[in-house]
Amino acid sequence: MHEYDIERYLSVRSAYGADFGPDGTLSFRIDTTGTPQVWTLSEPGAWPTQRTFGDDRVTFASWSPERPELAFGMDEGGNERQQLYRLADDGTVENLTRTDAKHRWGGWSHDGDRLAFASNRREESVFDVYVQGREARGDDATLVHEGDGWLSLAGWSPGDDRLLVHEAHSSFDHDVHVLDVESGKLTQLTDGGDDVRYSSLSWAPDGDGVYCCTDRDADTLYLARLDATSGALETVVEGGGEREEARTSSGASPPDGTWNVDGVAVDDETGRLVYSRNVDGYTDLTVGELAGETTIETFPEPDLPAGVAGGVSFDDDAERFALTVTADTENTDVYVVDVETGAAERWTCASTAGIPLETFVASESVAYETFDGREIPGYYATPPEAPDGETPVVVDIHGGPESQRRPSFSPVKQYLLAHGYAVFEPNVRGSTGYGRAYTHLDDVERRMDSVADLEAAVGWLTDRPEVDSDRIVAKGGSYGGFMVLAALTEYPELWAAGVDVVGIANFVTFLENTGSWRRELREAEYGSLEDDREFLESVSPVNNIDSIEAPLFVLHGANDPRVPVDEAEQVAAAAAEQGVPVRKLIFDDEGHGISKLDNRIEAYREIVDFLDEYLKE
Repeated sequence: MHEYDIERYLSVRSAYGADFGPDGTLSFRIDTTGTPQVWTLSEPGAWPTQRTFGDDRVTFASWSPERPELAFGMDEGGNERQQLYRLADDGTVENLTRTDAKHRWGGWSHDGDRLAFASNRREESVFDVYVQGREARGDDATLVHEGDGWLSLAGWSPGDDRLLVHEAHSSFDHDVHVLDVESGKLTQLTDGGDDVRYSSLSWAPDGDGVYCCTDRDADTLYLARLDATSGALETVVEGGGEREEARTSSGASPPDGTWNVDGVAVDDETGRLVYSRNVDGYTDLTVGELAGETTIETFPEPDLPAGVAGGVSFDDDAERFALTVTADTENTDVYVVDVETGAAERWTCASTAGIPLETFVASESVAYETFDGREIPGYYATPPEAPDGETPVVVDIHGGPESQRRPSFSPVKQYLLAHGYAVFEPNVRGSTGYGRAYTHLDDVERRMDSVADLEAAVGWLTDRPEVDSDRIVAKGGSYGGFMVLAALTEYPELWAAGVDVVGIANFVTFLENTGSWRRELREAEYGSLEDDREFLESVSPVNNIDSIEAPLFVLHGANDPRVPVDEAEQVAAAAAEQGVPVRKLIFDDEGHGISKLDNRIEAYREIVDFLDEYLKE
């Protein structure tokens, strides 16, 4: 069997973010050049055409509904201050915004003459709603509504007279509004003040309703319809459902009835729709057509690889739709599905960098018992050869914490498996995907219960015959980086090493220095500086660093607006003072994560060298 180095694995490409143009041309993003850029193609498997050529990542691309031009977003060096651009048919690119503020795309009007967006131009901590003509530039946009919080847009109504506005008070507390573009009148459709999520908003074809996913009066997200005038809510498709036992051999499982309907896309001309159910991390898609306000005529299930799918874009007649598909053993690509038959065809051919597909290893869906008797779900994969008692393990912890590790392709994971490491990915309490109650089990004063779930994970791993319990490493990014640091300081005897990527080391300095537009949302999860400062200090790993024993690798981006780079500087210095071996790597042209290929290669070469030094015998 060939052993490829980490650079080869990081050269495996991902194609995603597809959008159909008015003539059937498909745009998508792919990282062939090292950062995601926009490419287009007209038929499956055709040679694609590169359309953007920037050094920084393209964050979205959206075709005009009437013209061969598209809007796209791009920030600078990972600073997340997204600007909006227009790519004309002749290849010229014009900056539509040219300010230092953040811009959130809100969509083209149906005639393609106007575009909408939310921005914090007026005040950094709040987002307002703007409408701008397609020929306008710079700050030449109309301020339609002054917001007082975290606003984003979900598109124009079928008559182009209203905008759908989503407001997030916290990750699990949302409201939905309708904004009259001409008068600026904002009508709130939801109750406000309730701990309820509303997501994946889509206009009904008649403009009289809004389809969304919500957990109002329920533990799981379900598909619902909001009346666009009164806000009256009706259930369309229930959430819940049973765990598919075929995907786990452990016998343990979370409670039944924990599966979310987590996404919906509606074509507002034909009423055709696609909705997704998150079943133990796997995507189950249903395709259909509205036969009434709350009735769906379903079509055959799409013939897609078992994994994670999303990002639906209908073509002009809604006879087919494009979406992104990924799986443990399938790198990310764009598929196109026939609505009525379910026949699916892969349109893009993202390179595997010459690594044979059959060498990629699938994870097993498992669950383990933690300190309070609760079952914690996760994914576990072992290398092709895993000698009893000799296999090192990387425990890879997702960020968020309002997120979920799912069976999607990871080149780093596949590298580790190919080089003798097992990989365990737990969805500790606080993760999404398993119902509302589960996501709140780590809030504020219960923060360290999620870290205790990692202790239980190590206990479960040590019972596996192949695992060498003296060679278990914690790795994670963002909030997952905090989990790494907390695990190393709370349970120092369990870990052989730790890798912290853009992680939180000190909740107080993190909340003081994070972007002002994010602070209120993060305080709802972690606790507030005003009311919970003492607690936040007590659970900050940098304040407990005297317990650390394991070697530590810290990576960060200097432009990170979410978790400022000082978090890395603090913990690296404090750990070194304790005599712990510490490596630190800071990238001057990155933000919250390492996105550029050259930087990723450097970062993961260093990580691999670090792991080999402390985990390989």
